Amino acid sequence: MENQDLKFVIVGHVDHGKSTLIGRLLYDTNSLPPDKMAEIKKSSEELGRVTEFAFLMDHLQEEREQGITIDTAQAFFKTAKRQYVIIDAPGHSEFVKNMLTGASQAQAAILIVDAKEGVREQTKRHSYLLSLLGIKQVIVVVNKMDLVDYQEQVFAKIKSELDIFLGNLQIKPNFYIPIVALKGDNVALASENMPWYLGATVLFALDSLREEVGEAGQALVLPVQEIYKIGDKRYVLGRVEAGELKSGQKIKVLPSGQETIIKTIEKFLQENLLSAQAGENIALTTQDPLFIERGNVICETGKEPSLKSEFAATLFWLSQETLQKDEPLIIKCATQESACQVSEIKNRFNSSTMEILEENASQLNFLEAAQIIIKTKKPLALSKFSEFSELGKFVLLKNDNIIAGGIVIEL
Repeated sequence: MENQDLKFVIVGHVDHGKSTLIGRLLYDTNSLPPDKMAEIKKSSEELGRVTEFAFLMDHLQEEREQGITIDTAQAFFKTAKRQYVIIDAPGHSEFVKNMLTGASQAQAAILIVDAKEGVREQTKRHSYLLSLLGIKQVIVVVNKMDLVDYQEQVFAKIKSELDIFLGNLQIKPNFYIPIVALKGDNVALASENMPWYLGATVLFALDSLREEVGEAGQALVLPVQEIYKIGDKRYVLGRVEAGELKSGQKIKVLPSGQETIIKTIEKFLQENLLSAQAGENIALTTQDPLFIERGNVICETGKEPSLKSEFAATLFWLSQETLQKDEPLIIKCATQESACQVSEIKNRFNSSTMEILEENASQLNFLEAAQIIIKTKKPLALSKFSEFSELGKFVLLKNDNIIAGGIVIEL
């Protein structure tokens, strides 16, 4: 497990220091090519600023000039323990869709809060999204402690406020860390400016997190991604999301219900494996020439997930265009896809305050969340999100654009 990559997302209100923290992590782990710092220094001088670590991520000229992060970018660094993939997510509310797309890939999160500004609307909204996506491993960093003279009471106040809010979202942070990302305080090395803080640095906290590579203890689930025919062999490609796949194993293909036996399991440059575990990408062949296509779900006979065409969910609405009850949409869950509609909006609520705005609503507005009922045209293999996340989270699309993200709460 020590060699697995860990993907984490950095979220928080705009200008609270996400990109600067990422730049600092890359710098402190010697993950930058020699010419990169020279380029960043030059760019900073041209704009009349001190060295801006944020420029490492805000590589678009528009972002450099405006000082905001627009798209979701990725960066890599490694410690003695493992390699990390950082997903940098935007803070502006109109970029929440990008943030949701980025965070959905993450196994952990860093929630960043400006010590001077404190907890803001986007802090709370991004926290709600982490809860919605089921990200349980969270590190809270209180940044720009130099702007409040490194005062312990400022840090303690923010920690206390977030403890209550995050607790209501069922999020229990692994660490709270006071930092100055620009200067490196408590990022890689302990800060001399905050002798009252004796806890972990950001890098130590990250190394303390666990990798999540699939649900090994559950029954087999393998959503089919692609089908390839090479010679007379027809390969079914996918990622084992749960359980174990074994050569000679009896399987069922959903939604058709066809059954067959696994003939071969292969990985890149590895033929005829005996088994594959949760988290592994594989190609398989079957004994019978079944019609299997993208969007099918391969599972263990007798232990298959439920096939449902109606279910209850929590939905986060991302479109400027209002959701109207019963309008035609497309749902995607794992590799499955179907036409659908929101048949009932039980209640809609403010995604940053959790205040219920209306019960039995007929529409949903930009950045609101809701408890809903969804009806799909064809049945989908689903699980409650709390029981198995891969078949319990979904996105809604309209005109090929993602307009909402949600989780299954009841089947």
